[in-house]
Amino acid sequence: MKNRTRRATRDMMVTVLAGASSLCALLAASSALAQHSVARQWNDTQLDSIKKDLVRPPVQARNLFHASIAMYDAWAAYDATAKGYFFHEKHSVKDIVSARDESVSYAAYRLLKHRFALSPNVVIINGYLDARMTALGYATTVTTTLGDSPAAIGNRVAATVIARGLQDNSHESINYASFPGTYVDVNPPLVVALPFNPNVVNPNRYQPLALTFFVDQGGNIIPGGYPAKMAPFWGGVTPFALQPSDMDVARPGVYLNPAAPPYLNGVGDVNFRSGHEDVVLKTSILTPDDGVMIDISPAAMGNSTLGTNDGTGRPLNPATGLPYPPNVVKRGDWARCLAEFWADGPNSTTPPGHWNELAGHVSDHPAFVNRIGGVGPILGDLEWDIKMYVMLNGAMHDAAITAWGIKGHYDTMRPIGAIRYLAQNGQCSDAQLPSYNANGLHLLPDVVELITAATTAAGQRHEELSGYEGQIAVKSWPGSPAVPATQYSGVRWMLAGNWVSYQRPSFVTPPFPGYVSGHSTYSRAAAETLTRLTGSAFFPGGSGEYVCTQNQFLVFEDGPSATFTFQWATFYDAADQSGLSRLFGGIHPDFDDFAGRLLGSQVGAKAEAVALDLFTPITPCAADYNGDRIVDAADMTALLSAWGTSSEAIDLNGDGLIDAADITGFLSSWGVCP
Repeated sequence: MKNRTRRATRDMMVTVLAGASSLCALLAASSALAQHSVARQWNDTQLDSIKKDLVRPPVQARNLFHASIAMYDAWAAYDATAKGYFFHEKHSVKDIVSARDESVSYAAYRLLKHRFALSPNVVIINGYLDARMTALGYATTVTTTLGDSPAAIGNRVAATVIARGLQDNSHESINYASFPGTYVDVNPPLVVALPFNPNVVNPNRYQPLALTFFVDQGGNIIPGGYPAKMAPFWGGVTPFALQPSDMDVARPGVYLNPAAPPYLNGVGDVNFRSGHEDVVLKTSILTPDDGVMIDISPAAMGNSTLGTNDGTGRPLNPATGLPYPPNVVKRGDWARCLAEFWADGPNSTTPPGHWNELAGHVSDHPAFVNRIGGVGPILGDLEWDIKMYVMLNGAMHDAAITAWGIKGHYDTMRPIGAIRYLAQNGQCSDAQLPSYNANGLHLLPDVVELITAATTAAGQRHEELSGYEGQIAVKSWPGSPAVPATQYSGVRWMLAGNWVSYQRPSFVTPPFPGYVSGHSTYSRAAAETLTRLTGSAFFPGGSGEYVCTQNQFLVFEDGPSATFTFQWATFYDAADQSGLSRLFGGIHPDFDDFAGRLLGSQVGAKAEAVALDLFTPITPCAADYNGDRIVDAADMTALLSAWGTSSEAIDLNGDGLIDAADITGFLSSWGVCP
């Protein structure tokens, strides 16, 4: 019997040309993990915690960003020239390495304990967090925020980030729910178990599903059959790098001026139809049995223009100077694994976490050097990791705000609702044929066909659809097999009104609107950030790889039929396949995907600019004792409280005594620091 537990709990693993390694080898033992910085260890622990939490990508992007900021602010507290983000205190210690590790750990620990407090698996997650503190040698019982001990400083950083988070419009205080009476669904739920979409009111608008029960991609059962629309208000959350001028005043919550989505019988009608029909076409090849082989190497795939799939690969690996060797696999295996690999589930770290995992593996490559932009000084592991997470997760947070702001504004339909609606209307190709309707599906030989008496005759391709003559059939994936551990469904002719996405039957489609694709926005933003952060678009060694093991990788059916290896030359290539995967998964049409990629590119560039400004050293302002870049009454209080002592931190003229001379120097510095 195959190890289904192992398959269901797989993590993303990207290896590079140095050789494919197992996830166990990369993250195996505590001793190996201890070689990483405390920032990396806390990021890994947070990712493990995300796998046990509800699958809420924008919420987890925010958590990753705020954890990154907490660690950064704790690190920056010990450098007089480092800008703080939320926390501006400055402290001097003899052992800065130990102090930073401790402050960073308490900041991360306290914030994550707070953020996961309402998780359905809080007991498990608390176990992860407590175990990390114990492994690092820190007491979980130290809660004080008073004084200048590293633990107190870390706890104060966490308290500061928590307080700011409660004011950022994320609705954290009501567990990220929408306010009552807002973002009401226009359409009644689509009953997935029944054919067609007979009760739809507006096929351009979002439609929830009616399921017997809903299980998110983390394996959490959601009461009530289907969750409420996820975070449609997220465009109002406080961003990292997005500016007020980036928001469209006529479209509140919509950043970066995206085009409106295409509408059936409106502007973009042709694109609406072709985009959804393309999803049907893609789900028609989700089988390993059609004999079609394709080359998925970087020599044949990738290198697409932004916002397209026009790439035909690259002739040479820049790291080796040699051609990329062919990598020929079954098309159906590649397409099925592509859909599941980037789906981030089950045990999902969500797309933002997926890119954190990828960034960690890139940093682990033996050839990688910790230089921001690939130039300048080599940074220590702690500084590199902290700055990497700030830039990357700042981009992930802004990608969530961008994508979900647009989702909330346009509230568009998912493919399952649109395709079933078009299918119930009939075909729109030929007015002389049965079931003609201008709002039907276009006929496409061997994919979308009219059911006739001839095609349902014994031995013919629509034989199993006898009794449905005059209606529309599609060749597609029919849903999970009875025994997913040992069976796969392939594709078959079915009533078009029963079309389903390539997902688990307890999930089907995400509980939020389609346009724009979150995967595409996150992934392009991450690729843009990693390219700028590392100084190269290419994976170390010229190729990122992931092994899909025969009959072990797929979750809701058996497969792939043979072991093969995903390959991407660049971060951009990987990001493009992330977006493409959602089409094969039946989750998005291409116009959701391409728009998300374009937006993600802008988000990544903006995140880099703001992060680099944050990392630029400041000129110390000696009289600014609390580090808020303003010399004011708060600093005067600190000076007076040290009157008559020899406090080095307060002694402005360095004569060993806090006295009137220091008052004179202090008053001359009054106001905003230069």
